[in-house]
Amino acid sequence: MKPTDSELEILQVLWSNGQSSVREVFESLDKKDVGYTTILKLMQIMHDKGMVSRDTSSKTHLYTAQLVKEETQGKILDKMIDSVYNGSTSRLVMQALGNERASKEELDEIKAFLKSLEN
Repeated sequence: MKPTDSELEILQVLWSNGQSSVREVFESLDKKDVGYTTILKLMQIMHDKGMVSRDTSSKTHLYTAQLVKEETQGKILDKMIDSVYNGSTSRLVMQALGNERASKEELDEIKAFLKSLEN
């Protein structure tokens, strides 16, 4: 199951904060162009799709992500590599590193990772 961009933003909040109310998700998103009721409706749809679970045992309903973060990220990345980079992981990596957003620490971490793959 591939979440939409909006659903992915909500999942990011739930993965980061854990079980949360709609209000907590809404405040974490800090979007000025999206209302509380829009977030509520999205989370209800996500519940219907099985992306989140809902605890209704108290007045305030609490939502928990049911999709595993790493699995979801992997599926999205695989789809992007296939559709945008014609299946070429090296093109993705070179594009990502070529945009000069990686810090020295990140580059050092990448070098260490590549060295560990060689061994």
